[in-house]
Amino acid sequence: MTLRIAILGGGIGGLATAAFLRRTGLTTTVYEQAAALTQVGAGLLVTPNAARLLRRLGVLDRLRGQALRLDVGWEFRRWQDGTVLSSEDLPTRCAGLYGDDIWTVHRADLLSALLPLVDRVELGRRCVAVDGGRLTFADGHTVEADVVVGADGIHSIVRAALFGDTPAACSGLCAFRALVPSQVAPDFARRPAQTLWIGPGRHLVHYPIAGGRLVNMVAVAPAGDHTVESWTATATVAELRAEFAGWDPRLTGLIESAATLGRWALLDRPPLPRWSRGTTTLLGDAAHPMFPFYAQGAAQAIEDAAGLARCLAREGDPRAALRAYETARIPRTTRLQQVSRGRAESNHLPDGPAQRERDATFTQHDPLVASGWIYGYDAEAP
Repeated sequence: MTLRIAILGGGIGGLATAAFLRRTGLTTTVYEQAAALTQVGAGLLVTPNAARLLRRLGVLDRLRGQALRLDVGWEFRRWQDGTVLSSEDLPTRCAGLYGDDIWTVHRADLLSALLPLVDRVELGRRCVAVDGGRLTFADGHTVEADVVVGADGIHSIVRAALFGDTPAACSGLCAFRALVPSQVAPDFARRPAQTLWIGPGRHLVHYPIAGGRLVNMVAVAPAGDHTVESWTATATVAELRAEFAGWDPRLTGLIESAATLGRWALLDRPPLPRWSRGTTTLLGDAAHPMFPFYAQGAAQAIEDAAGLARCLAREGDPRAALRAYETARIPRTTRLQQVSRGRAESNHLPDGPAQRERDATFTQHDPLVASGWIYGYDAEAP
């Protein structure tokens, strides 16, 4: 029997799922509510656990000239004066430990590289109801599917249909994002490094993307009364500069070089004990939204996609396949959700004894080895 597989959501998780399923010989249709797959979004890290999966699809080859290897590495810096608390020489160690490097990429470039590997995408399809395998869209169009995959984000309608329409909780934090053209960015920000500045109540990370043509900047700060979670929400440079008043002037110089800033609340949901009912399941942020502190949001969606494709190709019964999929994935994504929450507290410690103890651990432990449980994982392993 040929399975009719419907994927709701044309983001990274949805397109990756369609691409991995196509590789196994299964066909899909992706339904995306946007009228066009526009160049929205910002940068992201592709860590080895995701890179090895994308490499097998041929996506990293398609991203040649766009994806950028972190040839300098990563570093943690103190908020006040830029003192390097920890640095890691990724080029000489990461591939040896985990079989691949850490790359940076623009989200839009990754979507463009995945799109040719997808069977079919229908745009302008905003789903308003999910009833078993029957999907109803805002324009009245309906489809029947043998398997439904909800890759439709933190406000997932599929999740609501399966487990109730409970709103996501405000975390008390918000993220500012900007893409700075490299020609106006400070020299230190153009280096092929992921640099994380940490300080009381907030942090800021930056790294080059798009082959070095842009610098991706993400700052996390207290949300105040800001509760909007949207790609289109904006902020001013003055607002971000005020959040980092008194920080190292090099960092505030980077902030000043930004032209347009996005700002959205970081929302949270507790881990789910199950993702599936019948032949409908969840994937990516719809299943396990997580804070960005381990840079694993997109990576875990890609892992979900590879794992789901493997289970559907291996099992004859879709219900059995979805049970195997969530059994394999839930413990790992739950752990990552939990440690990502904990990192928010650690990164944002006020100056004092706890902060000094944290800073000391940077020189006492090898962060690249400590990340082995994340980076060494292979979602397609037997």
